[in-house]
Amino acid sequence: MNQRRGQIELLVNREGTVSFSRLKQAFPDVSEMTLRSDLRALDEERRIVRVYGGARSLGNLVGTDDAFDVRASRNTEEKRLIVKKALKLLRPGMAVYLDSGSTAIHMASQFPDDSYMVFTSGINCALELAKLKNVRSHLIGGEINRNSLSVNGMRSINEIGRLNFNMAFLGTTGFAEQSGFNCAVEAEAELKRAVISKTEHCVMMMDSQKVGRLNPFTFAAPEDIRTVITDGKLDPVTEEIFLRSGTEVL
Repeated sequence: MNQRRGQIELLVNREGTVSFSRLKQAFPDVSEMTLRSDLRALDEERRIVRVYGGARSLGNLVGTDDAFDVRASRNTEEKRLIVKKALKLLRPGMAVYLDSGSTAIHMASQFPDDSYMVFTSGINCALELAKLKNVRSHLIGGEINRNSLSVNGMRSINEIGRLNFNMAFLGTTGFAEQSGFNCAVEAEAELKRAVISKTEHCVMMMDSQKVGRLNPFTFAAPEDIRTVITDGKLDPVTEEIFLRSGTEVL
């Protein structure tokens, strides 16, 4: 029993949010009653958080961020695929905004060393970009979020207001049909909105597990984003939502 509950905790922490159907798939030989009992016990021990229809990691609570090292360890193969697609959209000479986040770090580490001007709110992204000789990289100023290793706040928004981007590569904590692209931190949502308003071509980098996640702060509707890049596992209903909005899906 303890071993199984440890495995459930590991799954929830790795994926951030796990539906009950996903748990049944992961533990096909365990009854629903036993799985519900496991979730209740783990919640009481404050190892996970039970939510309607499943469970969330402690780092994925409303109003908080996952710790960066936890997010960076999730879905690494999917992130590599998304970044591979994203890099094909770049053209030398562009002014580019690169969001903070684990997928953005993958992109920064693979960024072509050519005549780009790149702005980022991600501290780790800036460190990766600083290794390049031909890219002019800029770290947006602002208040440091220790969990996400990013900056945000009014200073960041004011700085974005003085800039223009040919292309922005954004991340999202969740996407739901009724609320669009959303995240758990208000300051991050405000910064993303500011970037979108100053960008010609907005690209959303989103793995399929973000679909159905609902967080308090919406920062974009599908029609605000020209291109959505996924891991190739997007469900047909969500893909159709994007296509009806005129959003390209890669």
